[in-house]
Amino acid sequence: MKLLLHICCAPCSIYPVKVLRDEGMQVMGFFYRHNIHPYTECLRRQHTLETYAEKVGLEVIYQKGYDLEGFVRNVAFRENQRCQICYHERLKTTALMAKRGHFDYFSTTLLYSKYQKHDDIRSTAEAISKSVGVPFYYADLRTGWKEGVDTSKRLGMYRQPYCGCIYSEKERYYKEDKCD
Repeated sequence: MKLLLHICCAPCSIYPVKVLRDEGMQVMGFFYRHNIHPYTECLRRQHTLETYAEKVGLEVIYQKGYDLEGFVRNVAFRENQRCQICYHERLKTTALMAKRGHFDYFSTTLLYSKYQKHDDIRSTAEAISKSVGVPFYYADLRTGWKEGVDTSKRLGMYRQPYCGCIYSEKERYYKEDKCD
């Protein structure tokens, strides 16, 4: 069975790729770029994935372009819904690509992260699956969190300190000045 796997970053792909391959899936990755800010961060994550994919023999489709403006337009004035909007865009793009490439399934490495909104990801992907016509392959991959982290550290991978968008970067680093 052929599966197109949305990959947010190399460290988060380690465990899902291993598990899916162990289940007999022929896995191909898809790296979605528009939600990763700033651009230098996007390039750093892509380079890390390219290096890892070569090591493990994983073919990956890398999204072209860099639509920062489109991402910001979609989220502006709806910042409290940004994760849901972002999940939808990434998963819909993946599902459409899976349909075009005649894949049997699509899935996402977002199901691996203990920091993501798992139920939202699953329900969004299942709705997209119905509308696009490509089955969503669901697996709760959070059980492999520690294994993936340990492996990425052992391999000396770049491990990003925030989810990807400018809003998550702000949440990670900005602490209100107590002197105001």
